[in-house]
Amino acid sequence: MACTIMALNSTIFGKKIELSNPVEANKGRRRALSRTLAVMAPTQPRRSPASTGSVKHAMTMTEKILARASERSSLEPGDNVWVNIDVLMTHDVCGPGTIGIFKKEFGQNAKVWNREKIVIIPDHYIFTSDERANRNVDILRDFCNEQNIKYFYDIKDLGNFKANPDYKGVCHVALAQEGHCRPGEVLLGTDSHTCNAGAFGQFATGIGNTDAGFVMGTGKLLLKVPPTLRFILDGEMPDYLLAKDLILQIIGEITVAGATYKSMEFIGSTVENLTMEERMTLCNMVVEAGGKNGVVPADATTFKYLEDKTSMTYEPVYSDQDARFIRDYKFDVSKLEPLVAKPHSPDNRALARECKDVKIDRVYIGSCTGGKTEDFLAVARVFLASGKKVKVPTFLVPATQKVWMDIYALPVPGSGGKTCSQIFEEAGCDTPTSPSCGACLGGPRDTYARMNEPQICVSTTNRNFPGRMGHKEGQIYLASPYTAAASALTGYVTDPREFLQ
Repeated sequence: MACTIMALNSTIFGKKIELSNPVEANKGRRRALSRTLAVMAPTQPRRSPASTGSVKHAMTMTEKILARASERSSLEPGDNVWVNIDVLMTHDVCGPGTIGIFKKEFGQNAKVWNREKIVIIPDHYIFTSDERANRNVDILRDFCNEQNIKYFYDIKDLGNFKANPDYKGVCHVALAQEGHCRPGEVLLGTDSHTCNAGAFGQFATGIGNTDAGFVMGTGKLLLKVPPTLRFILDGEMPDYLLAKDLILQIIGEITVAGATYKSMEFIGSTVENLTMEERMTLCNMVVEAGGKNGVVPADATTFKYLEDKTSMTYEPVYSDQDARFIRDYKFDVSKLEPLVAKPHSPDNRALARECKDVKIDRVYIGSCTGGKTEDFLAVARVFLASGKKVKVPTFLVPATQKVWMDIYALPVPGSGGKTCSQIFEEAGCDTPTSPSCGACLGGPRDTYARMNEPQICVSTTNRNFPGRMGHKEGQIYLASPYTAAASALTGYVTDPREFLQ
């Protein structure tokens, strides 16, 4: 008890007090002690749990995933909880900073919390002579060797990416292809488009270097539970639309701030019929609406995709029937038209046919959003249907090594056995280049297809802010692979129905 009274001399309930007079000090101690004793709970016998169990309320998918990861029976939007992380991803842009924070806060000789739950993927500024960019990859390599990180997708020979069997390419597509995306789990990454992985029915979001450094050392992070917006997409998808059109429609509807720190859940017959790569496109761009995460319920399509990619067990969760959504948005997809996002914002939505007089200088096919195998198959389909050559430089940047191989190996349906690469060559496109993020984020001046001049570009990427792909006066029209391919053939922003119907 004496120790308690002495401690109260300087601090009472976390507040600093200064009592110079001994008599007053003793009075203060007695008052504080009496307050302390007053709030002490009386000793009670141990009670067994109620037979009815914990009282739970209906929850959304995101709330359920975070509840499980925080070992809570239930959560509500706005709750702040310590979450156990299943996978942490970082890349060559943010990895060195994350590593620096980890070593500063936990010690130069500290070990990461789990060497098998950290995935490190160089992908952004790879094929460049920029010494600082190359040094970033060196830092990742040294750290992974030091920590014996299991999943480090290294690249050493920049002259021939095929000589690097461990190198993958764009982190978000590689995470999926290598089996790191699993339903019901929590995946964090030092990249805003980490939300891409929500297509697998998991909570996936981007975080900063400081948070990532903390996760690297502890495996935990304090997260606020987001409320959920629900997007119900029904109707048969026209054969001239892709998931990129759907997400541009949604962002145009709610604006770039419409889902700020909210979860975006996608359901409906249209979503159920989307492939995994198309679902990834849908979730990839929720951050362009300010979303904390995007999520699609796992189903047979999800499980089939994962069959040959992971042997780890996972447990999907689903929103309760009476879960609370702050708003529902309903779309009849059968009535939608091909869209673009005009400069300089992803919510600057317009019909592709309304922009037919916009003359363009180039077309870019690539990125985590539009550089997947199915994106290139879509481009090839338009070229094949037209039988024409492109009228502007058309750059092709596969997201990963696997995508690159698919371009050269998979026959395009209806082509008589031709591959994408053959069709691209016949159409006069640039030869598909080494897989990476390429010019999506601009990068060093020698980055392939970077906009070093104030040109107008139709792109399958995700952002069209000033300077995004290089030159600050460049103009970027975001579009689906169909629309991008059609535009390449005419030299103007073009509705793909001109070639697909």
